[in-house]
Amino acid sequence: MKILIVDDHAVIRAGLRQLCADLSQGSGGAQVLEADAGAAALALQKNERPQLTVLDLNMPGLSGLELLRQLLDCDPQARVLVFSMHSEPVYAAKALELGAKGYLSKNASPEELRTALSRIAAGMSYVESEIAQQLAVLPSEQRQQLSERDLEILRLLGEGRSFTEIAASLGLGYKTVANSATAIKSDRK
Repeated sequence: MKILIVDDHAVIRAGLRQLCADLSQGSGGAQVLEADAGAAALALQKNERPQLTVLDLNMPGLSGLELLRQLLDCDPQARVLVFSMHSEPVYAAKALELGAKGYLSKNASPEELRTALSRIAAGMSYVESEIAQQLAVLPSEQRQQLSERDLEILRLLGEGRSFTEIAASLGLGYKTVANSATAIKSDRK
């Protein structure tokens, strides 16, 4: 089995690599591939065709949601588990809508991560229990309220980036970012 880990933090990749190795003991082992950026992840997905991809949403350059879309365009059979610091149900809803097979926050226990990896590798899906409960009661109009660009602006604001930095990072105008942030804020009240 080939597993692709996509995260820009080396220590997270090392921990995930160890969990994947533990998971695959007794089943012939797993070949674990790693990427720290979108371009490398796309190349590995295309050339290696891993059976399971673990994807962080907070990536430099290409946003995690856009990378998810491109990974699935490249390999529609890919089984992607989004493993993110974002535990808000709106991120999970968007990732699942785009085709992810699972969603887990980085607050989850190693046991829950093992469960998610096992289920997704077996062709099933998995959403962290706490997020799944929140998703169940999230009104459908709220699930679809934020666009991918809105979510990316929200993510970058959460990192403490200024409107100017976000505009440069996303190739948008300052006013577009400011207006989007105002709209997001007013929608959430």
